[in-house]
Amino acid sequence: MERTEIEIYTDGSCHTQLLYGAWAALIFTNGKKQILKGTATNTTHNRMELMAVIKAIELVDTLGFKNELLTIYSDSQYVINLRGRKEKLKSKNFISNKGTPIQNSDLVQTLLAQISNHTINFVKVKAHQKPDGSDNFNREVDKIVRNLVRANGGKND
Repeated sequence: MERTEIEIYTDGSCHTQLLYGAWAALIFTNGKKQILKGTATNTTHNRMELMAVIKAIELVDTLGFKNELLTIYSDSQYVINLRGRKEKLKSKNFISNKGTPIQNSDLVQTLLAQISNHTINFVKVKAHQKPDGSDNFNREVDKIVRNLVRANGGKND
């Protein structure tokens, strides 16, 4: 049985002074495009980048694509390099050298568990690049996130 390749474009952003953030993902399954997005208060940029990937994988699972190849495009070095840090993080029980839990420990552990249960190809893309004539879904997901932060930043939820 041949695998279906699923493409996922993710981004996250945060207004650093207001600590208001947003995340979004574009998910392509069988030629169908789905948009996931959300916002959070008291958050960080890295937290929003992680959330975008986690929520996208959760949707893929819900749709029944648990054994498919996922290609995840992200401009986040933090997300892309997480798999390579997995063994070190686990061996230190997700505790920093200062003896405190690493930042975003809950989401890092969630994403690492998802990575263990899926075949994922992470692709690092340059942030905010203008289209070169082809579809530029990374830029599209970036615009969704920036618009969410602009529209909602500073409002009381």
